[in-house]
Formats: sequence, C-alpha cells, structure tokens
Amino acid sequence: MTGGVVVAGVDLGASGGRVIAARVGGGDVVLHEVSRFANEPVLAGGTLHWDILRLYAHVTAGLKAAAAEFPLASAGIDSWGCDYGLLDAAGALIGNPVHYRDRRTDGVSVPVPAAELYATTGIQHLPFNTIFQVAAAAGTPALAAARTLLLIPDLLAYWLTGQAGAEVTNASTTGLLDVSARTWAAGLMERAGIPPGLFPPLRQPGDVIGPVTAIPEIAGTGKPLPLIAVGSHDTASAVVAVPAEGANFAYISSGTWSLVGMELDRPVLSEASRAANFTNEAGVDGTVRYLRNVSGLWLLQECVRHWGAAAGSLEELLTEAAKIPPLRFVIDADDPEFLPPGDMPARIQGWLARRDEKVPAAPAEIVRCVLDSLAVAYRRALEHARELSGRHADAVHIVGGGSRNELLCQLTADATGLPVIAGPAEATALGNVLVQARALGAAPDSLVGLRALLRESKAAAGLRRYVPSGDRRAWAARR
Repeated sequence: MTGGVVVAGVDLGASGGRVIAARVGGGDVVLHEVSRFANEPVLAGGTLHWDILRLYAHVTAGLKAAAAEFPLASAGIDSWGCDYGLLDAAGALIGNPVHYRDRRTDGVSVPVPAAELYATTGIQHLPFNTIFQVAAAAGTPALAAARTLLLIPDLLAYWLTGQAGAEVTNASTTGLLDVSARTWAAGLMERAGIPPGLFPPLRQPGDVIGPVTAIPEIAGTGKPLPLIAVGSHDTASAVVAVPAEGANFAYISSGTWSLVGMELDRPVLSEASRAANFTNEAGVDGTVRYLRNVSGLWLLQECVRHWGAAAGSLEELLTEAAKIPPLRFVIDADDPEFLPPGDMPARIQGWLARRDEKVPAAPAEIVRCVLDSLAVAYRRALEHARELSGRHADAVHIVGGGSRNELLCQLTADATGLPVIAGPAEATALGNVLVQARALGAAPDSLVGLRALLRESKAAAGLRRYVPSGDRRAWAARR
C-alpha cells in the first residue's frame, strides 16, 4: 500500500477479532487483513468469562505484525459494549471480565425507577447493561478492591499505553452516562449504589490516548505510534461507514447482534420510546444511535454450531432455505429464551410447539425460520424508530457480516418495503480507520465527507441493492 496514511484498526467482535492495516488517501480506502483470531468465552467456576489475556496477546501480535509490514501512523481499537475489567489500586486486573451472556444479572435491579433511568441515560433495558452487571457484583471482594472500571477497548488501550479513560460511544452503553450532557451520571450512580469514582475521564473519538509503549518492537523504533480513540463501540464505528447519501436512511449493523435504527442529532427520551425499548447511544461527532438491539445472526450461528458438518455447509443450508415459502415458521427473535448458548434448534422448535405453531423439522426449515423471524423483527424495529423519532427513511443500509447473506437482505427488503443497500461487510473496521485518518488530517472533517470518500473507494465496490418483492401484506400482518 502506497500513498496517504496507513493506520491499524483492531476490531473485536463477540466471536472473533482481527487486526486490519488500512491506507487512507488519494480518494480511496484500502484494507489489508493482518491477522484474524477466535474470541471464545471460557466457563470457569460456573461463570462465563472473556479470555481477555489471550485477546490482548492476539492484539499485540497483530499490531507488531502490522508495524513490521507497514509504516503505521496510528492504531485504534473497537469492540462490543457493556462488559468491563476492574483494576485495583496498583492498576492490576482483578479477575477475568465476565461475559454479557452469563446469567449473573438474572433478576438484578437497581433502586432507581426505570423511567428515571431512561430519562437520564436513554438506554434500552437489557439485563447485561453495565449498570446491572455492577449491581450483580455488589458485595463481592473484587468490587470492594476495585479502584477503576474500564470497558473492554479501554482496558486494552490501558495495557498498551498506560493511560486510563473511557471513550464516550462505548461509555454510553453502560446505562450510567447522561446521554444529553454526555457526562457520567454521578448522581444516578450514587442512588444505584455504584461508586462514581470507579469511572475514569471520558474521551471523544479522535482523541489521542497516548503512544503504544507496551510492545517493545514498536516502542523501541524511536517513532511513537499513537493510539487514537475511535468510535470504540463497534456499532459506532460501523455507522460511520454506512455509505448513505443524505440523512434519511435507516441502518442495520448485522452480525452476532443486529442493531436496527437511525442516526439522529438528539436523543428521544419519551415514555413511548422507553416502552418500545429503544436505546439512545452516543455516536461519532455528537450524533445519537437511536436503535434497538435485535438478536441477530447469533441464532443462526448457534444452530450451525449445534448441527456441525452433518447438516451441510451454511451455503447449502441457505440455498435450501430460499426454496421454502416465506413466513411458515416465525419466532420472536428477541425472546430472552434465545440469549444463552446451547441447543438453539431445540429451543426454536420448543418455542413454536408451546404456542401450537407449525414446527420446523429439517435444518433448512429452521434456517428459514431464523431469517424470516429476523426480517419481521427488523420491520417492527424500523417502524417504531420512524414513528418515535419522526424521521423518514428512504432506504435501509445493511452493513457488517450479515450484508453478505443474500437471502436475509432480500427478506429485509420484502419485510420493510424499502430498498436495501447491502455493504460494506467491513463497516466496523472502515469506521475505525476513517476516524483515525481524520484525526491525522488525512480524511474529510465531517461524517458526510467520510461517507462520500467511502462511496468512491474500492471498499464500496461490492455494494448490492435489493428491491422489495412478494406479498407485502403477509409481512405487515406479522407483528
């Protein structure tokens, strides 16, 4: 890669991670995957943990390899939200971070009314929000010894640079940030029994965190490699890379989760919005990610994992699923029953059987059930987003790994009655590196400019458009 600047993006998802080197400049964005690795949780002592030390080892190895191959100008990290590590007074990690799919928050509440929580934080009620995780840890020796709480990308940044902080887009997922003021909600924390002193100063996307000092091969070159705060929540980075023209668009960031919503300039904190379980998460440049978490390709991933090779490849299953008539089997994809890992096919069948609905038997039927159900959930979420925000959408942009699933993209167009633009699949990595490049002066200043650059780049060459087809009334009847 020649010309422009070359930056490294660390992109961590719930099932895997990678380190990307990207050249940004000359009207183009070119990605090069340096390394890819699995992110597998570990069940120990009855608690589901992230293997954070192994993740850190993969991150440092990837950055080292990227720096050996390219003249890096900076690096940045994004990951999922809500989960955290605790540091003691000496800055040492107290235990492995707990996985958000662990059941420790079942039935946990805080002594603050839900309506008041929402009016301050604007965050969708989910059992794994940081506020409930910390409440579940109340009275434990680990929390008693903790002096600092760092979300996952901030924890990795701390180990790389020695600088503790909290990037605002990820901090907004905690249920502890005042979404209007974009400051920690200290009063709310105190009422919830959570020590405000645990939370470090906030950072903004584009801030320089500090030089990477923890990798000798990089620190010893004499040229410091700055670690730059990006939209460190992976959806915040993905939304930066939605290749939309104008403001009237909806998006689905489709991966393990599906984040379905719209980009707004202010939060929607109405009681109707709370009742619809919509979230107002901080986006890059002061925007609001107004969305609902929908259980995404996790359902399909767990089915395929359970079947193994005996059911055939995913491509074969999708081909067979496309031949099955629509809406024969539909579940509520957001039912908490489908949140934990396990025998997902049996859970889907049992959910339908208990409601005297038709039950899919063959793997392809279950795949079709999952995809139809996701499309129904997308339609429902987008209808609510438009009604509650008062905003119009001309199209739906599907970004992330799910944009490669042609059947899901077509079903989304059919269900919503809107054209679907699918891609880029690498949206999170692209948003990560674009914010870095902008901080270095190598990319446009505005989101509009960044998206225009992206649309003209090679990274957007694979965009696909899907138009609605079939009987829209059948989809409208499903709620």
